[in-house]
Amino acid sequence: MASFLLAFLVLSFVMTIGLMVQIVGFILDGAPMSLIGAFAASSFPETLQWTMPLSLLVSCVLVFSRMSADSEIAAMRACGFNLYSVVKWPIAFGILCTLLGVFVNNEIAPRGHELRRTLKKRVTIETGLDLLEPGRFIVDFPKVKIYFESREGNWLRDLVVMDYSDPRVVRMIKAAKALVTADGPDVHFDLYEMTVDPVDAEHQTMAQAHRFRHTVKDAIRGGSRYKRGEKDLRFLELLAEIRSQKRAIEEVRSAGEVRRQEVRLLRKSLSNLRVELNKRFVFAFASICFVLIGVPLGVKSQRKESSVGMAISLLVSLSYYLVVILMLSLHAKYSVRPDLLIWLPVALCLGLSVKLMKRHL
Repeated sequence: MASFLLAFLVLSFVMTIGLMVQIVGFILDGAPMSLIGAFAASSFPETLQWTMPLSLLVSCVLVFSRMSADSEIAAMRACGFNLYSVVKWPIAFGILCTLLGVFVNNEIAPRGHELRRTLKKRVTIETGLDLLEPGRFIVDFPKVKIYFESREGNWLRDLVVMDYSDPRVVRMIKAAKALVTADGPDVHFDLYEMTVDPVDAEHQTMAQAHRFRHTVKDAIRGGSRYKRGEKDLRFLELLAEIRSQKRAIEEVRSAGEVRRQEVRLLRKSLSNLRVELNKRFVFAFASICFVLIGVPLGVKSQRKESSVGMAISLLVSLSYYLVVILMLSLHAKYSVRPDLLIWLPVALCLGLSVKLMKRHL
């Protein structure tokens, strides 16, 4: 457990380096700390599908190589001790981590993925509003330059807007105060005691109003709404979506050959859903697979060969995930059933572990 926890902490730190870079970028852009904290908390569960299996593999290799180097394995064999009674505890812990991985990958990680993507939209909007700084011309919005003397929350004082949206004329809009709000990608300025000069290209005169709303379209890219994908669906939702796609395919097929292209698109969508569902289980089963591989690798290696054992462990883990990634790249070719091929690394690991266990234990 000590080796597992140490490896888990180190690998978690390594896996979150990219996350830290994103967070630092948000901080430099002036995003609110509440959104940044929620973004960081929602990102951690997704790293468990990588860190937990790798930590099990590393700890198994380290612990059993140490036992082998200290001749504990040889002493057990000489005393007629059944090594499977020792291996059963790492295997039991690997099964526990597998079940935890299944739950995290199907329930926690999808929620975190959806929340993280939604927060990215909100961070973008909050950052866009924070670009409004007093005492300088702001040119970050399309076809508009903005200047104001002071700011209190979302209230701007002594506002000047240079509007370049009409190529035929440049309008100058002044207001004693303005309330700035965001609606998706659009930014609204509720102007009070405002003047505009000229009104437009057809009316080259100045106009005044007690209150007027000026909207800058698409000022903030992306908007605040996030459309859910298959990665955001939890287990039961994913199963329901798969059944829905199957029914849709049957209904379209009954319409005849005219809608063949629609059937092809629906089958591709169904393949994506199936691959996503099986991918979650394959990542979870990496925990028990790496335990079964790590134990015989550790028994085989000696202390002076621990670096070789670690290199072999790295090669095993890379091979496992590379095969998974390769199968994921075939999701568009639904005819070869990539949702079933994605289980290939699990089958290879189980077969290899059985062979190594019989040879070394």
